[in-house]
Amino acid sequence: MGTAQEPTAAVLPQPDALADDALVLGLDVGGTTIKGEITDAAGRVLAVGTVATPQGEAAFEAMGALGDQLLSELTAELRSRVGRAAVVLPGIVDTVRSIAVFSSNVGWRDVKVGDRFSDRWGIPVLIEHDVAVAGWAEWRVGAGRGYDNVCVVILGTGISGTLSVGGRLLRSSYGQVGEYGHIPVRADGLPCLCGNTGCVETIASGASIARAYTRRSGREISGAAEVFALVDTDPDATAVLADAVDALADGLIGIVHAACPELVILGGGLAGAGAALTEPLHRAIADRLRLVPAPQVVLGEFGARAGLAGAALFARQGALE
Repeated sequence: MGTAQEPTAAVLPQPDALADDALVLGLDVGGTTIKGEITDAAGRVLAVGTVATPQGEAAFEAMGALGDQLLSELTAELRSRVGRAAVVLPGIVDTVRSIAVFSSNVGWRDVKVGDRFSDRWGIPVLIEHDVAVAGWAEWRVGAGRGYDNVCVVILGTGISGTLSVGGRLLRSSYGQVGEYGHIPVRADGLPCLCGNTGCVETIASGASIARAYTRRSGREISGAAEVFALVDTDPDATAVLADAVDALADGLIGIVHAACPELVILGGGLAGAGAALTEPLHRAIADRLRLVPAPQVVLGEFGARAGLAGAALFARQGALE
């Protein structure tokens, strides 16, 4: 009887190294906006632009048009130095087959990216998952530089992130790791869009925090940032945020036990809360640990620019290494 073999991931050819003076184009595609930059090796921005994200496959035409616009702003000499581009996409991304598999926020499914951008711009174009690239950039050149074991958590409309262990970014068979928002933590909790019940995201995402405050207080608010601003004076805000921190700590505790990260880096819109989030989350994680040390909990360095910074670095290096 033969021995069963483990399936192996496709091995992609490594992109050519770029010249020292090469420029790169990066696009970060979000649920509401598409942001783009052209940068040099020192990170200096030579062209920048933002457009609204259309729904469905029309978003890909908007990406192409934004790239066209940025490239047209360069002189002929600078345009000739643009050596590669990277487009980072939300949802599920199959980088091996170059397919944008699914995005619930933007509304596309199984869109073949293929050569549409490289043919349009005349340069090699890489695609990747937006959070994978943002978390990798925070680890490599942001708040996590110099550390081998880092968990990055991007907190916003949803919750996801990356995990680096032993100096390597962990990837799954389809490329992504870090769906922290869909770890169930409350058996009697609220239904989640993923189909499960009581996921971290139903309690600790920005939208969930705002909704919980309104349910508890009866007052409509503009978003989670307003809840954080009230935390020292409003008992309802204090209770809602304590619940969110507990849910996030409950979701991360298994990751901490399994991988023992030295750092937990918080990025995304909610990271703007600063110490009002990092300090109680550190205490909540430490209170749950008995066998392993508590990681530091720090803010990311790139903030809302993590996706763009990561896209530029990814385009320049050619791989998430």
